[in-house]
Amino acid sequence: MLRMAKGESTKRSELDAEELTARLRQVGVGQLRESKADEVWFIADGSELCKPYAQEMPYLMQVRDQNKKLVPGYRTLTVLAVTPKQRGILYQKVFSSEEPGFVSEPAEVQTMLMTVHEAMKDGQVQSQVTWVLDSGFDDVAVWRTMWEQQEHVVCRVCQRKRLVQWQTESKAWSKGPLQEASKRLKMLAMVRTNMEVPLGKQAHPKRQEVDVEISACSVGLTYHSEVRRLSQEPDQILPKDLWLVQVRILNCPWEPWWLITDWPAETEAEAMRIFCMYRQRWGVEESFKFTKTCFAWDEVQVLDWQAIKTLVALAWVAAGFLYEMGVTFSWEEVQLLAKLGGFVPHRGRFPGKIVLLRGLARLLEMLATQAILSRYASEHGTLPPKITAFLHALSPPNEL
Repeated sequence: MLRMAKGESTKRSELDAEELTARLRQVGVGQLRESKADEVWFIADGSELCKPYAQEMPYLMQVRDQNKKLVPGYRTLTVLAVTPKQRGILYQKVFSSEEPGFVSEPAEVQTMLMTVHEAMKDGQVQSQVTWVLDSGFDDVAVWRTMWEQQEHVVCRVCQRKRLVQWQTESKAWSKGPLQEASKRLKMLAMVRTNMEVPLGKQAHPKRQEVDVEISACSVGLTYHSEVRRLSQEPDQILPKDLWLVQVRILNCPWEPWWLITDWPAETEAEAMRIFCMYRQRWGVEESFKFTKTCFAWDEVQVLDWQAIKTLVALAWVAAGFLYEMGVTFSWEEVQLLAKLGGFVPHRGRFPGKIVLLRGLARLLEMLATQAILSRYASEHGTLPPKITAFLHALSPPNEL
């Protein structure tokens, strides 16, 4: 079916999620190497692909939707790289706790961290790395791996009872929950910017001008060197100097952001830099929304596990092209989606979001048809007679 879509009825040319992801990572690393940027920010995202009404999809697990309600679906991990001039896709994976060979979500996160680190090392990218993480990565085991890899962390925290140390005004050391340490926060910066948030009594967020107050204080953390890892090395208690940065949007009902970072935040400029790093997550939000659009289509429910992962990988290929993350029109997969979306090639013109979404929808219909026919063949030992006759009319039997 896919060979027919690509106009290649005489040779095998299947789409594969792992191969597509590896190519995206290779291109992303190449973009970073060519940029020669002093630093790169890795925007890591762990989110849910929800199918609340699905029952027969393979390896469904329980995930939480936007209302925090448990529904069937899958988990995803994605890493986007951002420099002042370049963006790239370094990692994407769909997984389920119900699939064969699954170990744990922390193990999936560790695989993500090490895969990206090794890709940067193999690609000889010398930029200083900072991971920008949401509260789903509020885990010392995650931070520890980054520190071992000589990488930095900016993470939104939700565990406000985590034990930390701080120095009092009398220079004595005190120990207690992060919430207690926050009483030492000192305002360092006030900035006016545009953000999509609700203000006052507004019922829904909208993009508007807001005033943001940024405060910070230093804290210390001790952690075990061998958290969640089997090792022959003796466990050690290691100290780490960190900063708690609070970002409060004035007149906004949302809770302030609490960010933990190993970058210093003693001055106005340093505090502003941490704010800009975390805000960059919102700058790539459109690409995440795009890839989730195709998964909401009803036809996804008849796909097998590999086809689901391939569909999501192809959505990231399309996003990589649309949002200038290293994917060009020379990619065969982009041309396939454009062709299925009805794009007519013309010098100096390229397919847009609507065309590529239409192409993804039509490819999904083909994948769904393929899944239905495969299921029929496994139950009856052959394809439906009319389908068999149709395929024989298109191609010699040994090429079907």
